[in-house]
Amino acid sequence: MTVAETTRLTLPVEGMTCAGCAGRVERALAAVPGVTSASVNLATRRATVEGDELDPAALRAAVEKTGYSSPEETIEIGVEGMTCASCAGRVERALAALPGVTSASVNLATRRATIRHIPDAVSRADLEAAIRKAGYQPVPEAPAHQDHHHHGDGAGDPHAHHAGPPQAGEEAGLRRDTLIALALAAPLFIIEMGGHLVPALHHAVDGQIWRWVQFALATIVLFGPGWRFHRIGWPALLRGGPEMNSLVALGTLAAWGYSAVVTLFPSVVPEGQRHVYFEASAVIVALVLLGRWLEARSRGRASAAIRRLLDLQPPTARVERDGREMEIPAAELRVGDVMSLRPGERVPTDAVVLEGESHIDESMVTGESLPVRRRPGDAVVGGTVNGKGALRLRATAVGSATVLARITKLVEEAQGGKLPIQALADRVTRWFVPAVIAVAALTFLGWLALGPDLPHALVATVAVLIIACPCAMGLATPVAVMVGTGRGAELGVLFRRGAALQALREVKTVAMDKTGTLTEGQPALTDFIPAPGFDEAGLLPLIAAAESGSEHPLAEAIRAAAIQRGLPVPAASGFEAIPGMGLRAMVDGRRMEVGADRFMASLGLDVTPFAEDAARLGGQGRTPLYAAVDGRLAALLAVADPVRPGSAPAMEALRGMGLHLAMVSGDSRRTAEAIARPLGIEAVEAEVLPEGKVDAVRRLRGQGSLAFVGDGINDAPALAAADVGIAIGTGTDVAIESGDVVLMSGDPRGIPTAIALSRATIRNIWQNLFWAFAYNVVLIPVAVAGLLSPVLAAAAMGLSSVFVVGNALRLRGFQAPGQQA
Repeated sequence: MTVAETTRLTLPVEGMTCAGCAGRVERALAAVPGVTSASVNLATRRATVEGDELDPAALRAAVEKTGYSSPEETIEIGVEGMTCASCAGRVERALAALPGVTSASVNLATRRATIRHIPDAVSRADLEAAIRKAGYQPVPEAPAHQDHHHHGDGAGDPHAHHAGPPQAGEEAGLRRDTLIALALAAPLFIIEMGGHLVPALHHAVDGQIWRWVQFALATIVLFGPGWRFHRIGWPALLRGGPEMNSLVALGTLAAWGYSAVVTLFPSVVPEGQRHVYFEASAVIVALVLLGRWLEARSRGRASAAIRRLLDLQPPTARVERDGREMEIPAAELRVGDVMSLRPGERVPTDAVVLEGESHIDESMVTGESLPVRRRPGDAVVGGTVNGKGALRLRATAVGSATVLARITKLVEEAQGGKLPIQALADRVTRWFVPAVIAVAALTFLGWLALGPDLPHALVATVAVLIIACPCAMGLATPVAVMVGTGRGAELGVLFRRGAALQALREVKTVAMDKTGTLTEGQPALTDFIPAPGFDEAGLLPLIAAAESGSEHPLAEAIRAAAIQRGLPVPAASGFEAIPGMGLRAMVDGRRMEVGADRFMASLGLDVTPFAEDAARLGGQGRTPLYAAVDGRLAALLAVADPVRPGSAPAMEALRGMGLHLAMVSGDSRRTAEAIARPLGIEAVEAEVLPEGKVDAVRRLRGQGSLAFVGDGINDAPALAAADVGIAIGTGTDVAIESGDVVLMSGDPRGIPTAIALSRATIRNIWQNLFWAFAYNVVLIPVAVAGLLSPVLAAAAMGLSSVFVVGNALRLRGFQAPGQQA
């Protein structure tokens, strides 16, 4: 970025505590190239820098290198009038050139610019002015009260106002212009084509009057519906930054201008060259508009995922206020409000169940198809659907703090993000349009020198200008990302960053945390083998009662098993814990002793009858326990952290995708391998302390890229250290901040779904880029050779954009592995 006069920037600095800190930051800033003076105010926590060529990113880096931080702000602005990748590139460069802007990214599919900047260094008005100067229109900020029915507190939610830019308005304008252009161009086209087929018709319309009619119709089309091309295209061309509109404006005006001269001043043109091309100029405008209209409609469908998410929240809620039940807009809900929910209704906002029991369909949030049982104390998510029970709920989060709002924000951010693959398209399109204009000029001069006449040179030149519009290239990546991330959200797979879509495709090894990821994360009673003369129904309540005095997770598992089976647990007395052995208690007048085999041996009890079963259970990674009643050995129990039902099919799917599998666990090697072996996991890192997970990830990386899957609570460092971090959540308490990809349902089957979706999206992008480039590469030479009519060129160009968007929309039908129709 170059600025002629001295520029002044003020940036915030956090973390300073004394004058020494301020001096250190000052010296660091003064050393940055281009800085002529730097001063730091400790009281206001701000640094003021002056210089000729200030690079905000370099200034922030200098502050951070000294150990302090200089936060950035992010702002999103809708941009109207962009039609191709070079438009997006021009807006991007105009925004990045502003002092105080550290980065700018423009997404052609969502029509949004995301700008990161130093706080207070640049205002929204400055950014909007830069967009206008580049030749495009910024979308004004929506008033805070809009869209209340979607979000709880529209005012406080930066995402409450848009499911993308004003798509509907743009589509309606294009539809109107397209229909007018088609209606006026159709008679020109029919008469022109009919004249070639029916000689009598050709002679009938060959007179000067018909030429005046053609002139009138074409002029209305070109400067009515077609004015949008000239309004943007010519200023861009004069600024030395031509783009797609410039190509259409140049081509159509050349065809119309030549025909107008022939009509108005025939004597200027030699008699043999008095051809008119009004039909070509009008039909080109109509076809390009038709292509854009179809593309806008398709893009509207591509962003439907966000609209569907926003529409999940019901517009109203029934709350209890001042002792009576009343219906209020969901936007007015407050944390702590008590709501009533009838069967079949949507939950108005995130809440906890106070009374009642029901099954809730959470598929729209987690992708999990089976309804989940919810009882008092359980959390429910706003937007999910209640089953047959009536519930009383207390609101725990509203507006932008709800799970649904966070998901919507994540999907929007991922859709707006740029993939590394896009840099290729951006680099090509930056020089592509100027190169096309150069080729068109050479075509014109070549045909003029070597060809039959001026009209021939003109037609070939117009065809080159029209066929080469790079709009398909600009849409190839962002539309596929929009559809892919939207489909992921429907399947319970959230991409926090669009770039994670591409990174996941490169993964060769998937390493997983064991507890809470492959297993349920809490112990459960897995086996109960009674000794002769005892039965489970009579014995389990006694053991559960004895265990009720213990805080140990194994005790909790036994108590939970008795309650689950509906067995009444009696009261216990005389509880005594024997360290390292087990426990003793009196239950219903019987002496209960529960513990390890060494405890039974110390009581003089022989456990050999259970030796075979105990060895088998131990080999499966389960913890064997024994129970004795009144000094008699009564039962062998086993407690384990059970493997999630989805783990085995998930591992099978991942192996089928050619991936290496690894497991990281803090458990003993024997327990870890007992879980890993049946699941077909090759590499096991056992007895790993939480802080050692990062080293384990580095060791497992080996040759290729690695994804780490964890439950996001104590796995955050390992998730960050991996090439792609996949956080496995459970819908409500999902650790959204920890991974690049978040699996909302907590089901490991989401892992192959995420990877398969990533592969499908990137494959779709390559297909799009191939067709966008191939179509230009193949047809430009045909146009240069004079073998392509401008009308066909316009039809082909429009179709290429529609084809790319249509191909991306196929991702809406993506099915998770193992669920293909």
